[in-house]
Order: sequence, then C-alpha cells, then structure tokens
Amino acid sequence: MSTLTLKDGTEIFYKDQGAGPVLMFHHGWPLSSDDWDAQVIFFLQRGYRVISHDRRGHGRSSQNIYNHTIEQYASDAAELVEFLDLKDVVHIGHSTGGGEVIRYVHKYANGRAKKAVLISAVPPVMVKSENNPDGVPMEVFDGIREQTLNNRNQFYFDLTFPFYGYNREGANVKDGVQRNWWRQGMMGGIVAHYDGIKAFSETDFTEDLKAVDIPVLVLHGEDDQIVPIENSAIKSAKLLKNGKLITYPGFPHGMPTTEHETINKDLLEFIEA
Repeated sequence: MSTLTLKDGTEIFYKDQGAGPVLMFHHGWPLSSDDWDAQVIFFLQRGYRVISHDRRGHGRSSQNIYNHTIEQYASDAAELVEFLDLKDVVHIGHSTGGGEVIRYVHKYANGRAKKAVLISAVPPVMVKSENNPDGVPMEVFDGIREQTLNNRNQFYFDLTFPFYGYNREGANVKDGVQRNWWRQGMMGGIVAHYDGIKAFSETDFTEDLKAVDIPVLVLHGEDDQIVPIENSAIKSAKLLKNGKLITYPGFPHGMPTTEHETINKDLLEFIEA
C-alpha cells in the first residue's frame, strides 16, 4: 500500500501505476479509487501513468472526522500531486470528484494541470436556492443525511438502483456491481460520508468554472437520476471558457462502470487531441 501523510496528519491511500503521460482520477461519494477500475486498466494498457486516491475519510484513507469540504479535498489532491511531482496532468473526476477537480484546477494546480474532465459531476451547484431555482430541494439531501446516519448498510445497497439505472425497465442488473459499490461505501467512515453530503450538494463551483481556461470535457448521462443533467452539465458547459459537452441518451450516473467502453473511448479521444 502507498500512503501519504498530509500536513494535518491525515493519511491518504493512493495508487501510482504505469509510466507515461499522467492521468489522475478523483472518485465520487461515498466510494474509493476502486470505482475507477474500468478506466485504470484501459489507460494502463495504452501506456499511461495512472494515479488514483481514496479521499480523506473514504476507502483505505484514514477515517479523519474533520474538514470534509471541497476546499480541503482539493487541497489534499494538491499535496499528493506535489508529493509525486506530477506535471501536465489530466484530472478526471466523477460526481463529487468532478467538483474536487474543478476547484483543484482553479485554485491549487499551479500550472501542473493540462486538461480536466467532469463526468456526471455536481458543478455548478446542486441544491435548490433563490439563485438556483431548478436545483434539487434541500429535503432530498436531508433524506440522504438521515439514511446515511441511521440506515447506512441498507441505504448504500438501495442507492445502487438509481445510481446505475437498475430501476429502469429492461436494465441488465449486475449483483456484483452493486456489491462492489456497497463494499466501497462501507469501507469509508460514516462521519466523512455524512459531512460530505453538504460538501457535494451545497458547494457553489460557478466561479471555478468561469475561471478555468484549460480544456475541460464534460460528460453526462441524460438519464442521470443522482445529478440531474439540466442543473449540472448543461450549465457547467456554458460557464467554461474552453469546455466541450458530450451527453448520452439513457446513460445513468454510474456510466463509467456500466458504459465504460463508450466513456473510455471519448476520454481517450479528448486526452490525445
């Protein structure tokens, strides 16, 4: 196991595999770097160096109960990048990881980032408010908090159905995919996951999106039941200076797993362009 002890004493687990141009993957809530397996092996086989890490409080990283904010997540990523002395990196984030990526690129990259990819990502901001009237009502996130606090074991299994579109008619439901999601979720700390709900739902990334000038690819499924496309990718693409948007009819939130062949092809094309 490779770990880095951050400035505040938090131990971050990471994988550093392969050699070549550098890609860094940032996972979603409440998962771990294992969620990128389908992308990791694809790019390793094509001559890339692939970095992925478990966010603080998640996966195999220490279950720190403090500082579960997007700002801290981005700062943690910066410490890892600088520790490994990575340059010309393409940062790829899924869901909450997409928020982490755009904040990192805006405030912490210091010229080390070459491109970025936001997949099924939470920016610009999820929660409904006066400034975001078509957002997701706070009651939805309060429900996620309540279920995480009191019913995490069952909730994490139940959530896999909308996450992967397994609740749609004709879906090819894979028990192993569901069990792997549940395994990753239950590895993490409940405090990190509880506090992380506020981080992914209430953080406003509008200014980050506006400020970033490197190429950014935005990928989103049109049947995303977790992060609705109209309030996320559609808006993000309009705010970016150098953004490209690809949407996929019928694809779910967890499309990097269920639709990895399509997603990997589009990632490779963008990275090599």
